[in-house]
Amino acid sequence: MTVDHLNELLLLCSLVLLIAVAAVRLSSRSGLPSLLIYLGIGIAIGQDGLGGVVFDNAELTQLLGYTALVVILAEGGLGTKWKEIKPALPRAAVLSTLGVAVSVGVTAAGAHYLAGLEWRQALLIGAVVSSTDAAAVFSVLRSVPLPARLTGVLEAESGFNDAPVVILVVAFSTAGPVDHWYHLIGEIALELAIGAAIGLAIGWLGSYGMRHVALPASGLYPIAVMAIAVSAYAAGALAHGSGFLAVYLAAVLLGNAKLPHSAATRGFAEGLGWIGQIGMFVLLGLLVTPHNLLDDIVPALVIGLILTIVARPTSVFVSLLPFRVPWREKTLLSWAGLRGAVPIVLATIPMVTDVPGSERVFNIVFVLVVVYTLIQGPTLPWLAKRLHIGDEEEAADLGIESAPLERLRGHLLSTSIGPASRMHGVEVGELRMPAGAAVTLVVRDGTSFVPAPTTVLRHGDELLVVATDPVRDAAEKRLQAISQGGKLAGWLGTGSGAGGGAEGHGAVARRPGAPKERRPKRHGSSS
Repeated sequence: MTVDHLNELLLLCSLVLLIAVAAVRLSSRSGLPSLLIYLGIGIAIGQDGLGGVVFDNAELTQLLGYTALVVILAEGGLGTKWKEIKPALPRAAVLSTLGVAVSVGVTAAGAHYLAGLEWRQALLIGAVVSSTDAAAVFSVLRSVPLPARLTGVLEAESGFNDAPVVILVVAFSTAGPVDHWYHLIGEIALELAIGAAIGLAIGWLGSYGMRHVALPASGLYPIAVMAIAVSAYAAGALAHGSGFLAVYLAAVLLGNAKLPHSAATRGFAEGLGWIGQIGMFVLLGLLVTPHNLLDDIVPALVIGLILTIVARPTSVFVSLLPFRVPWREKTLLSWAGLRGAVPIVLATIPMVTDVPGSERVFNIVFVLVVVYTLIQGPTLPWLAKRLHIGDEEEAADLGIESAPLERLRGHLLSTSIGPASRMHGVEVGELRMPAGAAVTLVVRDGTSFVPAPTTVLRHGDELLVVATDPVRDAAEKRLQAISQGGKLAGWLGTGSGAGGGAEGHGAVARRPGAPKERRPKRHGSSS
């Protein structure tokens, strides 16, 4: 490659990114899943499109897809709230293991008996499409106000189920017969255990180090956090464990560790996640040859129907039998098993290992993902409304940015008062901040001023709070409690902060008879 070729490549890539960014706007307005637009961009510049670019390197696509998936899982883990997924872990773990097994079996049987595929191809397709896509799930959950108990299950499941599915796809793609089923189960359990142990260890060590080492520039914190998360994947994979599970768990620990500049880190990771999604989908669009898909459209529709109507609901209902989950929530979880780029990336594994019929497997998976993502994604909010499942009275999302003052042994906390925050109308003195913390600056309509105790806070205000090390956590909890419970948070014995009652314990005031509010998210952009 010459410098001129490099210049042309950089121009093409930058134009693709700009078009993809503009497509997000179109996607948010039309309800069309953005991944389909990215795939369309790849097809448009491919050999059957306007660009005429010929690309058929499945191995490179697989490697870059794995890299993008690592970044996407890291970004999803950093944004996952531990208090939301902790109660959901048992259900997510069963869905990611027993649920995957049921889904693979039902889908493979349907592909063999109804679509006429050979057993090996049927098993490969069953395994490939049994993984819910982390990028698709995280993207949809940002716009669908579901209760925390459901979002926790979906987020944890999408982070966990990649690991066993990858093992199954690799096993079905190897030459010769697959080992006995109990050997396969033992291998899956061992790899998951190794990946979990390494991910938790690296996540804990990384968060401990990030809290106790002052870096010379704030921009280094996001880089260090992402490097720690990626190192968890590499270490887990090199130890013959599940690298995908390792990176997700490490990122969850890092995202819930109250690290300095956490909001900036979250924004940096989100940007990398978008780049990973765009690049992966465009590359997959380039890899596919549209005129070769015609013969596989009907089998893809049949298998997708089996997966969506039979396999996924069966796996959800069977997996959640030991748990008290209402049928409405099971129905929503069944429909929310979104597929995306991950199944398409996994479909390149048999292509790389030259499994007979692997191109047909890839084409079927591609058509299936495109069609059923187009159906499931936009209809999920409608189904949640019809089932009367939602979180319309969701607690305000209070984003608090923390910057350490190492030499002064203090912290600067900055936050903004969003349209849903009950901090609106509260006087600064009524915040009752703990001793050692104070609101030092308010920015309103572009103007900064030092507030008095009687200054009334309004929607859109940005606050700068100075807190000493011992009361940093209490100050943040107090702001969160007021944002959710209003000025009476704490006096009713249900708030957190420095006032009366049960303050300091993290509870939140609510109106008598009102539904219980969720804990505020720690990395949102506003409250």
